[in-house]
Amino acid sequence: AQTYPTRPVRIIVPFAAGGPATVLAHVIAQPLSETFGQSFYVENLPTGASNVGTTTAAKAPADGHTLLVVTPSFVINPSLYARLAYDPIRDFTPVILAVTSPHVLIVNPSFPANNVAELVALAKANPGKYSYASAGTGQSAQLAAERFKLAFGLDIVHVPFNGGAPAMNSTVGGHTPIAFNALPSAAALIKEGKLRALAVTSGSRAPEFPDVPTLAEAGAPGQESLFFQGIVAPAGTPKAIVDQLYREMDKILARPEVKKHLAAIGFAVTVGSPEQFQAQIKSEVARWAKVIRDANIKTIE
Repeated sequence: AQTYPTRPVRIIVPFAAGGPATVLAHVIAQPLSETFGQSFYVENLPTGASNVGTTTAAKAPADGHTLLVVTPSFVINPSLYARLAYDPIRDFTPVILAVTSPHVLIVNPSFPANNVAELVALAKANPGKYSYASAGTGQSAQLAAERFKLAFGLDIVHVPFNGGAPAMNSTVGGHTPIAFNALPSAAALIKEGKLRALAVTSGSRAPEFPDVPTLAEAGAPGQESLFFQGIVAPAGTPKAIVDQLYREMDKILARPEVKKHLAAIGFAVTVGSPEQFQAQIKSEVARWAKVIRDANIKTIE
């Protein structure tokens, strides 16, 4: 007899509904419900810069009935917050690395720079005059922006928002002429001509936007960074359950219609096993800690 799941399974998304993390949760929830014969449902807990939802998941019983969608904030926040109620390595068991996308450097279409070189020249000539929007302090897009500023010695003011959507609205409205964001948050607006993409942070160009150069091509090598999303469970969740979930999620993400749906918003399906995802989480925690140190980003009390 099947022993798991014995009741509905909650997939916590520690962000507001409508963002890319919610998309991934819904993409896997329905097929998992069909496979396991129990409801897999999505619960958005958007407060506290993703820390509330993450802490809720960390404290849940380790029986496979609570899962968590994680993004780079999961590996960044330990270096950013002076006191966190969870540790991403100690308190969680990775299930699957699901998707990745580049960050994208975008400007309002009226901004007088058509490429990275022109943006750098403008910013150098006018220190402190321009501002850029991000999805929030310590989000991976902000750290990508700070690395970009460090590389060129630029003074561009950071304006944090509570999520990718309001950051994009501000840039579309011209309040913050520049933005860094995960590509899925900006893809539709770029296609509609409401934003102009200057560069992506991946090693190769984004398939959906073949005309947009990489930062390396645009003269800023060593700036590669990827926005990722995966699923984790509370530490101590039985390996048999983790492996079962990984196998089923891997099958779902391999479906052509799922890949197509995710590609349309800028995500590449880049599946990693629990072991591979664990190794990535460890290396990312160390990498972002260094970025935060180098950029002198203050810890949040």
